[in-house]
This record gives sequence, structure tokens and C-alpha cells, in this order.
Amino acid sequence: MASSSPVTSAVSLRRRAAGLAPSESRFDRRLGKIVTHATEVFYEKGYEGASMRDLARSSGTSLSGLYYYFESKEKLLYLIQKDTFSTIVERLRERLDEVSDPEQRIRVFILNHLEYFLANRKAMKVLSHEADVLKNGFGAEIAAIKREYYRICIGLLDDLKHAKRLEFSSRVAVLSLFGMMNWIYTWYNPRIDADAEELSRRMGDIFLRGISATIGPRLSGSKASRKKKAATN
Repeated sequence: MASSSPVTSAVSLRRRAAGLAPSESRFDRRLGKIVTHATEVFYEKGYEGASMRDLARSSGTSLSGLYYYFESKEKLLYLIQKDTFSTIVERLRERLDEVSDPEQRIRVFILNHLEYFLANRKAMKVLSHEADVLKNGFGAEIAAIKREYYRICIGLLDDLKHAKRLEFSSRVAVLSLFGMMNWIYTWYNPRIDADAEELSRRMGDIFLRGISATIGPRLSGSKASRKKKAATN
């Protein structure tokens, strides 16, 4: 999946929300360049370690020019996170519209996630390490998009449980799946590891075989003892 300029997507999303046709002005392009360089700086130095002066120097913008676009580095981190999660959710919904089989829809979810993050690994590290930085309105808006993404995945797992009459905790399964996918940037090596499509297939196999190998409800201690005693008599 080809990665898009963060600000191009963010601006397009804002314009569509306002009922306007997507457009990219000189202002948008400049904004996009700054956000792209901010991602690099946050990746290298971390959010706390990066200053507005670092961000201005990286993007080739004067400090006063940077403040013209953004009042704080928190706003930059907010735009990076909003663009990432909004883009992932938007692309996922488009793909899910084309698939009806419950198992294949989960595989689409995995592929969509891995494709985006393997194409944007620096942004993925920033998101993973700076997840709790945003406060007030910025943090609440990003949290709402994350909850929507989580709910989509829960729904996919619930559909699979119903279709195959499986018994497992959807919450535990979803959080385990995110654990598999979100830390891939720490070990992925494109020279020796498979591409996103093959990797998502293998990861999907591991995940789906795991949740499909379910067992019945666990017996309580007293019931288990009585059953064991009866078996030995």
C-alpha cells in the first residue's frame, strides 16, 4: 500500500467533512512537509526530547514560520495521530465492504493494518511510544477514533464466533491481535521478512487457528474435584 503524505490525507478529510472537494494548495503542501519532518524528529528524539526549534530546523522553516502553521508541537503530534488512525479506519471500511466471509474479514483487518504500518514504520513508532501524550480535546478526539477501530475489530470477532459457534473472549482476542501487529516495527526487516501480504497471511493463520482451538467452559474447583474422584472410582 502506497503511503500518503500525512497532511494531504488530513486536509482531504477536513475538506470532505466540510462538504468540499479534496484540494491541495501550496499551504497544504507546506503543511504536509512539516508534518512529515515532524514524524522524523519525533521518531529520532521522542516527543519530549524534540523542541520546536528542532522541528523548524528539520523542515527548513523558520521558528516564526513554524508557529504560523502550528501553535505547539502537541498540535503536530495530534495531526500525525489523527491522519494515521483516520486513514486506517477509512481504508478498512472500504475493504470490508467488498468481503462477507467472517474469517476473510478478519484477514482483511490484519492486512490493512500491516500494510499501512509497514509503509509508515516511523509513524508507527511515534504512535506506539507517544500514545498518552495528547491531552484535553486532542487526546479525546484521538481516543474516540481508536475506540471506533477497536469496536470494528470486536465486531469482526463476534461475527466469527457466531458463524463458527466458537467460545472465546473477544476482548482478549482483539488485544492479543493488536499486540501481535503493533510491535512489528521493532523486529521487521524487509531484507529477510516477507512483505505485508504474506506476513498478514501467516499472522492470520496463527491468530485464527489459536482462537478456533477453543475448549469448553472451565470447570469450577469443586466440580473438577468431583469429576476427578468419580473417574478414579
